[in-house]
Amino acid sequence: MPLLDSKPISSLSIVGYHNMGENRKFGQIILPRMTTNKILHHQELHGDQSISDVSGIVDETLGKSPLDRQDTLKYRVFASTWNIGGIAPTDDLDLEDWLDTRANSYDIYVLGFQEIVPLNAVNVLGPSKRCISTKWNSLIGKALNKKKTRDGAQLQHTTTNSSAMESFGQEECFICIRSKQMVGIFTSVWVRSNLRLYIHHLDASCVGSGIMGYLGNKGSVSVRFLLHETSFCVVCCHLASGGKQGDVLLRNFDAADILARTRFHGGGGGNKKLPKKILDHDQVVLLGDLNYRISLEEPETRLLVKAKNWSTLLENDQLVSEFSTGRLFEGFQEGPVTFSPTYKYQPNSDQYYWCFEAARGEKKRAPAWCDRILWRGKGLKQIQYGTCDYKLSDHRPVRAGFIAECRIRGDAEDSIGGFMR
Repeated sequence: MPLLDSKPISSLSIVGYHNMGENRKFGQIILPRMTTNKILHHQELHGDQSISDVSGIVDETLGKSPLDRQDTLKYRVFASTWNIGGIAPTDDLDLEDWLDTRANSYDIYVLGFQEIVPLNAVNVLGPSKRCISTKWNSLIGKALNKKKTRDGAQLQHTTTNSSAMESFGQEECFICIRSKQMVGIFTSVWVRSNLRLYIHHLDASCVGSGIMGYLGNKGSVSVRFLLHETSFCVVCCHLASGGKQGDVLLRNFDAADILARTRFHGGGGGNKKLPKKILDHDQVVLLGDLNYRISLEEPETRLLVKAKNWSTLLENDQLVSEFSTGRLFEGFQEGPVTFSPTYKYQPNSDQYYWCFEAARGEKKRAPAWCDRILWRGKGLKQIQYGTCDYKLSDHRPVRAGFIAECRIRGDAEDSIGGFMR
């Protein structure tokens, strides 16, 4: 099932929420497609050429003074978290369904992985194995930059081939602007190539909260960037595991520690001050294997899962409880959870790993919504939240769609579309 039930729309969308109900389809939120090959590169539209470039769309800001025009732009953001369970991807792993590239069009992809390598002593204490994260980036780039011809045949181009970029239209090319790995935690951020000019002050920060309170088997990898004048922070977390009483306090401590210890460079040059901490950013997406469990006995949890009684299970979900008490994640939101628990599955199957099936000496795990996506910030609106059917590991990936409203400079001409403000 596609993440968003809509037709692809533009990689650049001028603001215009006009009398929208909350239940309007995503495809109705943004103005229809505008070709960005020209309007993002300081080129004017002339005569007949304007017909093909704008596809007959008349922008309401044309002819208005700068003070009458909108000073924000909206972009579509795809966010996802996936615990891989230490399983290396195959060379032919197709990620198109996970990234929702066939059904929808996004401008920014923020992707967080956990356990891209097994969490053994060699990997935790030794240097990170970059070859695995490089392979994941290669598969992501392949999926994002795969297009179809009119007859359905697959076409591919790489982000480093300038002639291919010109052939397919630069707005169709995605590039990785930043990726960072700490042991098994890996964050990768991709954008349309025509947005790269407007992205600045990229930075990354890692916090280890695992063994002895600082090793990287648990913790976070965060990436910060500014798009136009709006600051984004993506936080990929892997919090303390365990279903015993009191383990929730360890997860709370890990989360608070990540929010407190994550630091970015604050110097912006001149009088500009950049956000240094996670919560200082305009918009934040916090995702990962947060490991919060269901506070019920395993047999009762199992029966409720079989009955698909999500409401009762969510009433006993530890993360929901932390939200309701206000002990943690103040200011964050989570979309409605309407999907099955994402953990723990038998790999390559739809079957949960029930307690009675555990081998001798193996940990017993009840199903839980361990994998979550939280968000906060003015101008950030979640439009979808769900999972998808990838069975590589004992976790299912969770993904979300957002509309992100970004400020553009008020004291200078922003070159997008040649419009002022």
